[in-house]
Amino acid sequence: MAQSQNKNLHKAKKEKNDEFYTQLIDIENELKHYKDHFRGKTVLCNCDLPHSNFVKYFQDNFQELGLKNLLHSGYNKEKGDGDFRSAECIELLKQADIVVTNPPFSLFREYVSQLVEYDKKFIIIGNQNAITYKEIFKLIKEDKLWLGYGFSGGAGHFINHHYENYETATDKKEGMIRVSGVVWFTNLDHNKRHEDLILYKKYTAEEFPHYDNYNAINVDKTKDIPMDWAGAMGVPITFLDKYNPEQFEIIGLSASAGYSEEIVGLPFLGDRDARPLINGKNTYARVFIKNKRI
Repeated sequence: MAQSQNKNLHKAKKEKNDEFYTQLIDIENELKHYKDHFRGKTVLCNCDLPHSNFVKYFQDNFQELGLKNLLHSGYNKEKGDGDFRSAECIELLKQADIVVTNPPFSLFREYVSQLVEYDKKFIIIGNQNAITYKEIFKLIKEDKLWLGYGFSGGAGHFINHHYENYETATDKKEGMIRVSGVVWFTNLDHNKRHEDLILYKKYTAEEFPHYDNYNAINVDKTKDIPMDWAGAMGVPITFLDKYNPEQFEIIGLSASAGYSEEIVGLPFLGDRDARPLINGKNTYARVFIKNKRI
């Protein structure tokens, strides 16, 4: 993310004013890919007051989706209730089959942990950087969580009046701010995650150098993954938008501060710096993968 585009999210996390209300069109564009999952199910929107577009979507499409029930709750600052961690909201969660919402980004780890604890299916919005949280990446590596279809260009427009707007003239929407690096997270299967990534490049030592401290090659762009490399590769975290579990194996995630084999998944070859280094220089965050078909 560019620094200016990311400023809204950092400020939101610091001030805990991260209530980014989601557009109905963005909800419709994502949820149309999961319609078969909803039939006969109870859906919970547990970060949503009655005026939420998530609630509106399910109310308007209740019959078409074949829902059994729709539940919703949301935090009310004036009354101080409706927190997803409260006893009454947990009781609603126990009744639900699928949770669909846009949770507070500052509480994302805790929010997902609760969904996992109660073994719930979900479709939720989060910051792309959450991929690098060790708690979230562990679920991705174990194939218990993956990305949805996502926002066009990795950015969404949200209603939030706390922050300066960094929209450009070409993507300006009245009364809204543009937030980059926004993705959908889910544990419901969808067609996109079974589409093969078409590989066309061949390995060369010049284009795909080895890391100093990991037995893996660096790949700068997902589209450039070499078709003939059988070993480990470090790819951008945006690779996960193209990840097909039948085509690739996720080994781990590069370390930024201290080495943990449980997270990295590769033996560490260095003696000090655990970051993915090339000729002594740090590269960007990397997901380590292998091609299952070689």
